[in-house]
Amino acid sequence: MKKRISCLLILTLVLSLWGCGAPASETAGTTAARDKDSVVIAIATEMDTLDPTKGWGHGNAPLIQSTLIRYAADMSFENDLATDYSLDESGLVWTFHIRRDAYFTDGEQVTAEDVAFTLNKCIADLSSSDLTYVEKAEAVEEFTVEVTLKQPVSIFLNTVSSIGIVPEHAYDPETYGDNPAVSSGPYQFVEWKKQEQLILKANPNYYDGAPAIENVTIVFMSEDAALAAVKAGQVDAACSAATLANVQVPGYHVEAVTSADNRGITLPVLPDEGKLTPSGYPYGNNVTCNLEIRQAIAYAIDRQLVADVALNGYGRPAYSENDGMPWNNPEVAIETDVEYAKQLLADAGWSDTDGDGIVEKDGLKASFTVLYPSGDSVRQAVGMAAAEQVWQVGIEMVIEGTSWDDLAQRMFTCGVVMGWGAATPSETYYLYRSEGALLDDYYNPEGYMDPVTDGYLQAAMEAATTEEAYRYWQLVQWDGETGTAMQGSCPWVWIVNLDHIYFVRDGLSIGEQPIHPHGHSIPLIQNLQNWSWEE
Repeated sequence: MKKRISCLLILTLVLSLWGCGAPASETAGTTAARDKDSVVIAIATEMDTLDPTKGWGHGNAPLIQSTLIRYAADMSFENDLATDYSLDESGLVWTFHIRRDAYFTDGEQVTAEDVAFTLNKCIADLSSSDLTYVEKAEAVEEFTVEVTLKQPVSIFLNTVSSIGIVPEHAYDPETYGDNPAVSSGPYQFVEWKKQEQLILKANPNYYDGAPAIENVTIVFMSEDAALAAVKAGQVDAACSAATLANVQVPGYHVEAVTSADNRGITLPVLPDEGKLTPSGYPYGNNVTCNLEIRQAIAYAIDRQLVADVALNGYGRPAYSENDGMPWNNPEVAIETDVEYAKQLLADAGWSDTDGDGIVEKDGLKASFTVLYPSGDSVRQAVGMAAAEQVWQVGIEMVIEGTSWDDLAQRMFTCGVVMGWGAATPSETYYLYRSEGALLDDYYNPEGYMDPVTDGYLQAAMEAATTEEAYRYWQLVQWDGETGTAMQGSCPWVWIVNLDHIYFVRDGLSIGEQPIHPHGHSIPLIQNLQNWSWEE
């Protein structure tokens, strides 16, 4: 029997990961604010490109470029370049009317031709803004564009809400991604020194009015380096982690933003029969393929305790891949019930016959490995806290850190502490569709396949209205009898949603932040035009 690690020890581990959490009197922070027209922001993740047709802004706001529509803070849609839009009775043709007061930074007016050019470029380049279901985009008048779909797709608006419009007359596919000098968003490009910093300035001719903060410098650094920069007073806002959140720095405060950024454990639902994935990796697990094992794990975990211990209190229980989103089914939430978990196992014939604390059935012990990427202290702490709680029902989860390369090969046979959370319901589609099972894209390594789920997924994608689509997305999770929820097929055990943690200089307002998707670097700045310094 492997040694178990108590929650107290996990807490000690988390405390040790705070590293340079010196008392306030020993820090070098400063209360002095920068110029009221400038801000320096430290984020951990650098973008690959600033070209929307190659993925820039996907799932967030592209900042430099305008979009047809955008998400409001409450996740509803609001107009940006579009003054209105409509869908015809066939469910195939979207019509957008474009505002006439939008100009690129070189003085050229934004027209329907630019919109059509951008969307057609996304289609042709197969960008991460998936528009493979779009037949064509066409400027039918100077300020009217029609987008024709191959079939009805309900997530179209979710997708175009983060596609920035590029200037057809000034677009060079070889250079625009590194130097988008011509754009129409609230900010305009100044300079990008890769692996160092990105410099932007407010667009004085932006149709919604120039942002209050004129000069923006975004520096790329790890969370530890960002905290050091905060202590030195070198940055005004910085991404951080829950494990660092109680470090006190004079002149700064911590802001915790609600997110759909979740952490859970994928559990292989197929048995190990010696078969290989399309890429040649073994798949299946003879322990986790048993529904009662997966559900017992789900019911044994006290999610609030995990949030308190592993996330320093900066998080909340998670029950799905999209908690808090309009398309989430609230019925997926379950209560911690250790006795019920034990009964599930007992009813299925699992018992601890040799007294080692692990239940077994037909000679098979309820023990398996759960992987996490080495160096990710949050996933490690979440996994260890969950393993401690699952042990009390007789299931052993051996938590192992490894490289992403190794994890990518073993995720089909082991559990994995994985994270998702998106500002679009399409993530649910990719997580659970049968045709995506056992592929190398991390979405469905557990091999979940179910025709009922596939039917709901297809109906959600083809729904004529957003409201109708949301109803089907909810049925994917739970229809009262079956679904992907933990009381259903339970291919995932969802555990916690992380708060996104930021150190912010006193006097700086980062505006009303919408619920953040997975990855807490770029989401911080998606509302940058609403930031301001207090008088």
